Amino acid sequence: MKDTAKTRQLFLGVVLIAAFALWTALVQLVDVQPIGQNGTNIGFATINTWFHGLTGVHTGLYTVTDWLGLVPIAICLGFAAFGAVQLVARRGMLRVDPDILLLGVYYIAVIFFYLIFEMVPINYRPIPIEGVMEASYPSSTTLLVLSVMPTLKFQVDRRSSNMLLRKATAMFVITFSVFMVVGRLISGVHWATDIVGSVLLAFGLFALYRFAVAYIDAKLSITKSEGRRWSSMRSCRS
Repeated sequence: MKDTAKTRQLFLGVVLIAAFALWTALVQLVDVQPIGQNGTNIGFATINTWFHGLTGVHTGLYTVTDWLGLVPIAICLGFAAFGAVQLVARRGMLRVDPDILLLGVYYIAVIFFYLIFEMVPINYRPIPIEGVMEASYPSSTTLLVLSVMPTLKFQVDRRSSNMLLRKATAMFVITFSVFMVVGRLISGVHWATDIVGSVLLAFGLFALYRFAVAYIDAKLSITKSEGRRWSSMRSCRS
């Protein structure tokens, strides 16, 4: 990735994370009304109430998207296994591919944000889940899907030259992600603003991951180039 592309990814990531922070603040400040469960406050109340009334509640769709949330978890475990195999075979953490190590850090960051908003709820779901009030912002399933699925395409593109595989992966990632986001949006188990928050955070974190990988790639490329030059100079002297 060229320097301009790297800078663009960094800029995009920072802007999206900042937009998420701003959106989170607005959700707590704009048009706040006690329309939630047990009279809890919900921001952008007019828009959220209108959209929730428009879509209604579809528990079947909620259940399907809930179970399909296991797909990105399986992908995470797959990459974890891939990294573990490299760790054992190469006998050292630092010998594992840097982009895989960064992927682990990236997944940990996603989990960190999830836990933060579970511990400090911004708002609660429009309806109880099995009789329990659950935190709703940002949508955890949406965050998981949009954080993990793009990494599948990214890694396949990096590691395979098979165009059929790359296109099939891209189609799967796009189709699955759109279905999951739309499904959560219209299932009625989240406020519309919860989905927006997840989209901003997930895309922001992914952009920063891409920047980090490009940065490490550039550093390794320079190191290898200098190593070859030094080796060539030694050969000429001998």
